[in-house]
Amino acid sequence: MESYTLGIIPARGGSKSIKLKNIVQFLGRPLLEHVIEAAKLSMELDLVICSTDNEEIAKVAQKNGIEVIWRPTELAQDNTPVLEVIKDIISKAKGTPDLLPLLQPTSPFVLPSHIDECIKRLKSDFSADSAQTISKLPHNYHAYNQRTVKEGYVKFRFPKERLKYYNKQTKPTHYVFGNLVVTRARTVMKKNDIFGTRSIAVEIEEPYSFDLDKKEDIALGEFLISSGKVKLPWIN
Repeated sequence: MESYTLGIIPARGGSKSIKLKNIVQFLGRPLLEHVIEAAKLSMELDLVICSTDNEEIAKVAQKNGIEVIWRPTELAQDNTPVLEVIKDIISKAKGTPDLLPLLQPTSPFVLPSHIDECIKRLKSDFSADSAQTISKLPHNYHAYNQRTVKEGYVKFRFPKERLKYYNKQTKPTHYVFGNLVVTRARTVMKKNDIFGTRSIAVEIEEPYSFDLDKKEDIALGEFLISSGKVKLPWIN
């Protein structure tokens, strides 16, 4: 089998904030199904697999036509680096996977276009280690607005920069991670990293970078859909 693009859905069963978070009900269906829908509509993915240690999660994936690779217990802990999970998948996958989109179930607003754009950009730049979506950081969260507290007193974390870039218009644009990284197998195996040193930036609109972590995030995410701020092709 020639080298191919392998979408990876990491979905372990353990979760502290929400029990079985990866299949919690969101917009009327298990959370996991949203990223599966995005993967199915992608034009650039050759194969998608789900790495899990949980029977219920496996059933949801398989019901949706996604192959499951069972994750060993030692790679299903709270502190397990996703890098090690990816290595496990590479070792078990068929043929020679090359590009590896990491499709997180907790990022349900990943669009097929996000996946395809990252893959195409990475294919066109062989020197790049990965491609990732990013979104502009809201002004209030900008690094130069951040404070620290010591002995009850507030100080700016970067006081010199705060003085130089004193308002919204003068501050340099900062970004946060969006919702997707597409790495190379060689980046993972040779550089022991996911992002590497050369990661292509693919900017997306801020609402699409939504991450579902806590119970209250369910209501927030559903509001983003009902208000029209986020539109998903598989949601009417």
